[in-house]
Amino acid sequence: MLTLCCDLCRKATFPVLPVRGTDVSTPSLGANDPLNAVAGAPADPQRVLEEIKRLSVEQLGGVPGLLFRGVEQALNAAAQDDTAQPGNFEDLSALRQLRQQNASLMMRFRQQVAQGFDDFRGLRVRRRGDLPLGLVDHEHLDFHLAGQRVGEQLAQRYSRPLEMMQARLRSLTGALGVAESGNPIGPERLVAALVETFRETEPTAEIRILLFQQYEQELARVLGDLYGRINSLLASAGYDVTAATRAKQRQDTSFVLDTVEPVPHPRAPVGAPPARDPAAAADATAPGEGPALDGARTMQPRPSHAQVSPGLAAELSELHSLLHAWREGSQQRAQPARAQQDVSPPRRELRVEEVLSVASMLQPEPPDAFARALAGSGRLGDTIRDHLSDGARRLGLSPDQTRFSAQEEDAIDLVALLFDSLFRTHSLQDRARRLYARLVLPYVKVALTDESVFVAGEHPARKLLDAITEACEGNVAATPHERELLDRAAAASQRIVAEYNEDMAVFELAHAELDALLSQQRRRGELQEQRAVKATMGRERLGCARSTADGALQQTLGEAPVTDAVAEFLSMSWRHHVVQTVLREGDDNERRNEVLGLGEALVEVDGLAGANRGCELADRLLELEPAIMQCLAGSGLDESAARQSLATLVHALATPDRARHKPAPAPLAADNENDGADDRRLWLAGGTDTTGHDEALAARMRKLAPGEWLRLTDTNGEVSAAKVAWVSPLTSRFLLVNRRGVRVLVASAEELALLASAGRVQVGTERTAFDEAMRQVRQRLDKAVGQR
Repeated sequence: MLTLCCDLCRKATFPVLPVRGTDVSTPSLGANDPLNAVAGAPADPQRVLEEIKRLSVEQLGGVPGLLFRGVEQALNAAAQDDTAQPGNFEDLSALRQLRQQNASLMMRFRQQVAQGFDDFRGLRVRRRGDLPLGLVDHEHLDFHLAGQRVGEQLAQRYSRPLEMMQARLRSLTGALGVAESGNPIGPERLVAALVETFRETEPTAEIRILLFQQYEQELARVLGDLYGRINSLLASAGYDVTAATRAKQRQDTSFVLDTVEPVPHPRAPVGAPPARDPAAAADATAPGEGPALDGARTMQPRPSHAQVSPGLAAELSELHSLLHAWREGSQQRAQPARAQQDVSPPRRELRVEEVLSVASMLQPEPPDAFARALAGSGRLGDTIRDHLSDGARRLGLSPDQTRFSAQEEDAIDLVALLFDSLFRTHSLQDRARRLYARLVLPYVKVALTDESVFVAGEHPARKLLDAITEACEGNVAATPHERELLDRAAAASQRIVAEYNEDMAVFELAHAELDALLSQQRRRGELQEQRAVKATMGRERLGCARSTADGALQQTLGEAPVTDAVAEFLSMSWRHHVVQTVLREGDDNERRNEVLGLGEALVEVDGLAGANRGCELADRLLELEPAIMQCLAGSGLDESAARQSLATLVHALATPDRARHKPAPAPLAADNENDGADDRRLWLAGGTDTTGHDEALAARMRKLAPGEWLRLTDTNGEVSAAKVAWVSPLTSRFLLVNRRGVRVLVASAEELALLASAGRVQVGTERTAFDEAMRQVRQRLDKAVGQR
């Protein structure tokens, strides 16, 4: 059913926002350029609007990805309570399809939020008569109406902060020289963003209802804090309620506010303070709002991906302190160079925006210099500085007149230490070196604009580096799956180089694509790990069964001399039968005792034959015949061959004067005798009773539990991650596997203690590559600072 409606009505509530071509990147506010604020004047309105845009995109950008879990729970709960609609299966299918588009939907939503700010800056009025009429599909109309209800509820809930924000935004539009327009992050605008995000999808009616319910809940969690921060930001930047009132009085109201559409308009150059009415500037502070003088300086100079908690802030502060002490120590060891620097004229510190511009210019260039530094030919931090200095020279910023600020030095050093640590603590092949080299400058930019990447575990850039390391570690491209992983990791790094412009959405999208393939690899690794556990368990059981058989043979033969036929039967067929019985019957002591009793009975029969007690010998052999035949059949002989072997044994016992002696049975094959060379090297040689291990270390190793990660260093010095997959209940040995589930080592606690004493095993390592690398960085800084 199609409904005729006026485009005016549709746009008034849900403006149609173009997606393509939208730039969602936002410039950061550097500490060296506080919005070019001057005393008594508000900050640059375009810079303030960009900061509001950045905050909004960061806090709201992840909301669509949080909707599907709640929708799925609601559908499952309805199915369990027998209240589900008849189309529940279609609803779940539609939800799965939406989840497959999660990354693109989140990107589209972020573009819609950012587009609202672009429209806010470039609006003109168009009269009602210019508007065309259009047709709207019935289902789309329902979608709009459902969104309208959500927008009205949110507007009522946040009416007070929205009124204050609208007044301050009115002042901002006056400074921008554009017509007054709607709030770019008001509830109606955010609902319109969701509508446009899901416009090209086909959710069912039930999914649509649940989506809006979850959307309202998720917005309610973030809008209060977001609106409060934006109101404070506008007030501190000089755009308050009083100034908004004066701006509104000066605004030309001769037009009719029917609807709006984005048009180009002349903008003030970035960095130039806006023209202000002196009277408005004098009244720039509303009662209770705080001073507007230098208010822009109170804005966050270094935007972060997420609100850093006090604990993380303290961790960052400690990290910076260690870094400064480490750098001062390095400078003191280079006294001549430092003395020469002291006599040089003072140089201006580069602003963060300038360094970001240089890094963005150099980002697409070949990363050969960084690849050589990661290979060990030079310090990566010095290479980054030289590269950025050369780029600054190309932009007209002479290194003789400028220098890096402490913030920029910290970012460069932390990224350099991070990448160096990754290559020291992970088995990364030569092919991965260039892949990581491409990421150096993008991560320097991330560190300059969002230092929470070094402490926040859920940071998108951090998660992407973890995924790339997981794909590359120990990957020699020996199988199609490994080659596909390397290719996908390389594509992710190239995407970051091509698209990253200070918007974390690029990292999120690259991580989502790579993690989808890694999820398959992890499932494949779990299956490989299970096979390794079963194979190792089989070896352990076989070894214990062989030990049991060897012990029973030694005890059965004892000191009594026997004929060669009996000794051969006991050493071969009977011992093999004992092994098979122990493996098959397990803890069935009755069956085991029957098999062990056969060996003792044969030694007794041999003694009767030697004493020439023929009648007793014949009776005893007839009694043992079924057990002997079963033993021979268990050795793999068919009935004919078994009877032939029994006849040979009887014939030997029928000769009383046959020679008898004490046999020396050879031990069975070692546990790994039948393994290939590559498999045998996984088992550590030597017994646990004779190793000179540290008992305290051995006790620590005995506490290792399945799932715990270690780092192993092989004889070539390569370090790789290993997980405790299984602990043998028979021998207490530990099975260690790599990230792909392949067995890398089987060793006892004592043997692991020996390796730990030699520095080849590290216990207590972090689960993810980024966490482990940062732990190594802190240890390196602690050690360097402690040696000063």
